Amino acid sequence: MRFVIVGAGRVGLRTARVLAEEGHEATVIENDPDQLERLWGDRLEIVDILDGDGANEEDLVDAGIEEADAVGALSGDVITNVMACLIGKSRGCRTVMRIDNDEYEGVYRKYAAEVDEVVYPERLGAIGAKNALLGGTIRAIADIAHHLQLVEFTITRDSPTRGYTLSELELPGDARLLAFGKEGSPLGLPHADDSLEEGDRVVALADFGVLGDVRRIIAGDASRAAGDA
Repeated sequence: MRFVIVGAGRVGLRTARVLAEEGHEATVIENDPDQLERLWGDRLEIVDILDGDGANEEDLVDAGIEEADAVGALSGDVITNVMACLIGKSRGCRTVMRIDNDEYEGVYRKYAAEVDEVVYPERLGAIGAKNALLGGTIRAIADIAHHLQLVEFTITRDSPTRGYTLSELELPGDARLLAFGKEGSPLGLPHADDSLEEGDRVVALADFGVLGDVRRIIAGDASRAAGDA
């Protein structure tokens, strides 16, 4: 596949490198002279670096947007990212936009029809750090919004729900069970007759206000919930 990445900062460049290492074509567009000088000096052979403005249609065409499968608007400038997504969508590309500040969520909503996905690098990094610090059998997967989080629980010998079926699992009204997987098997859709045994995993979507209750119901009071940190 072919990708155009807007922004050669740590997020954009790392994304482009990962794509290129997996055999895809990735072109990064950047207009910061100092950043460009550093990148060209590093001789990044697997990633093409183009001097240009990600909000400028002609520069994006030069970067190959007309042949691209997707555009990653991953710069630190939200306006540049919005413009790149608008241009990318007009060319039939899948569009992914970076937002660093929750205050810009209104900008995203305004242009939601032109953006397929929004990513919060800082929030994702914080989730990874939190999981590493907490350890245990509870793992935050993603913050869906200001008040919603996806959390994966692993059933232990001490879990109060061990031996229950999913139909017997009663979660608070602001929580939903989304996926279930037996130990050693991939996650799939939950079924009412599935039984919860040691090593099984469940994924729930919960409001931050009830994460503690969900943790106590599924994992018990001895565990520490990601939402309690």
